[in-house]
Amino acid sequence: MRWGFVYCIGFLLVLIVSNCVWAQTSLVTFTDITEKAGIDFLYTFGDYTYENILESSGSGVTFFDYDGDGDLDLYLLNGTYLEGISDLEGQVFRDTPNQLYRNNGNGTFSEVSEEAGVDDRHWSMAAGALDYDGDGDVDIYLLNYGPNVFYRNNGDGTFADVTDSLGLRGPETLNGYTKWSVGVAFWDYNSDGAVDLMVGNFLAFDPFYVSPTMPDMMPHPSEYNGQASMLYRQEADGSFTDVTKEMGFYYPQSKCMGLTVYDYDDDGDLDLFQGNDHQMNFLFRNDGNGSFQEVAQSSGVAVNDRGITTGSMHGSIGDVDGDGLIDLLVTDLRYGALYRNIGMGIFEDITERSGVASAFAGKGAWAGALFDFDNDGDLDIFSANGTAEELILQFPLLLENNGKGRFKNVGPERGAYFREKRSGRGAAVADFDNDGDLDIIVSHVDLQATAALLRNDGGNRNHWLGLILIGNNGPASAIGAKVIIQAGEKKQVVINQWATSYLSYNDPRIHIGLGSHKHVDKLEIHWPNGQIEIFRDFEANRYLKVLQGKGFQ
Repeated sequence: MRWGFVYCIGFLLVLIVSNCVWAQTSLVTFTDITEKAGIDFLYTFGDYTYENILESSGSGVTFFDYDGDGDLDLYLLNGTYLEGISDLEGQVFRDTPNQLYRNNGNGTFSEVSEEAGVDDRHWSMAAGALDYDGDGDVDIYLLNYGPNVFYRNNGDGTFADVTDSLGLRGPETLNGYTKWSVGVAFWDYNSDGAVDLMVGNFLAFDPFYVSPTMPDMMPHPSEYNGQASMLYRQEADGSFTDVTKEMGFYYPQSKCMGLTVYDYDDDGDLDLFQGNDHQMNFLFRNDGNGSFQEVAQSSGVAVNDRGITTGSMHGSIGDVDGDGLIDLLVTDLRYGALYRNIGMGIFEDITERSGVASAFAGKGAWAGALFDFDNDGDLDIFSANGTAEELILQFPLLLENNGKGRFKNVGPERGAYFREKRSGRGAAVADFDNDGDLDIIVSHVDLQATAALLRNDGGNRNHWLGLILIGNNGPASAIGAKVIIQAGEKKQVVINQWATSYLSYNDPRIHIGLGSHKHVDKLEIHWPNGQIEIFRDFEANRYLKVLQGKGFQ
């Protein structure tokens, strides 16, 4: 009897230990494979000293399939030496190019920016990627400090600069200083079937200005004038016309850091959220009659939970608590803002009770993402961090969702990258290796200057589904589509929008974690033009292309 008891205790101990070992080995981890993948990018801010707001702002990263081979390629944007702004020692960084890395399909990349014709030498901030003309390949709109550049994809692996023929170079100056563009949002705001563009502009940077209150530090953003963001309407001949004032978007003192287009009030038309730096954010409600109203204050997303304007970066969207309503995460330099959608176009600030505030406090958050890194069916958070006014490094964050909209930092146990302080700026999430889980790329302004490509190892132990939506007028006409997916007892609502990160553009495919469910019971797509399509009973764990009105391809 005694030996039987000892045997049972021993068996239980073995079982417990085995389960603990399994739990540890089954954790999703992120492995830094930057060097192994052949990404040798080094970010420069024009010299060796971190002294002004241009240098502190960093640049972005963009995932897109430029050569149409089914693998996501990577465009990393760079600063450069600027006469009169950079220190003379920085002349070694003169004409520093952006770098385009072609995905080889085997976990490695090859740098091809020069042969592709996109090795731009301006100070680049962001690159919006979209097939704007519906010809089947993806074009690039490059947003710069200085003249913007539009590259049309030639369909043979190269690009042509068509900026002037489209009218998208932008003004040379705004509010008396060099135009400083930081991003672009694509949308068909007037529902005429052609994609339009909202260009976000930041502030009127005077490189010679010295703060009277803090002469030994870079001036605060509030000490500069703003620069109006600009709405461009696409005409019948493919060119674009500035209609900013005509459509009520002209705010000459605004300081935009990020633009997010989606139907926040679920009324069937696309609205626009604009994150502003140390100003109240904007939320432009589409009234459906050709007019927009700025409603950020009445909707509850103008300021944080203490009524303070902070250094807002951008809006990331997703349903964090599983109630079917799309919530809004705004990264900023204080402790972030997580706005819960309670319906009827109204939000409540849940930053504190969700655990986001305590995790973000003091970090200085720039690019962020709402994404399901473990494919368990709820949205987690990544944030690239670093102090703004001084080059002080901070830990990046990986916050896991408990399924009910409460978050806990699990980064240190999920990869060495999260245990090292860096100064991150642009970042994006994408399944670069097409294995069914979301990876991360981060660009840094610290003097280490390397990018970090973090491969997700283990997220695909759970099931998933990837969707590529193509509307009647091409991918642009699918922007903002609402997707409702039912797998078992779990229902999820997601939005087709990849321009939701600071200066950066995520995987253009919708990615949905399904947990233990390998079968989709129902997929419902609400296209931006009002059409609703329903698909039933199909297998998951694959990427599917959906053509509006024509089904899976």
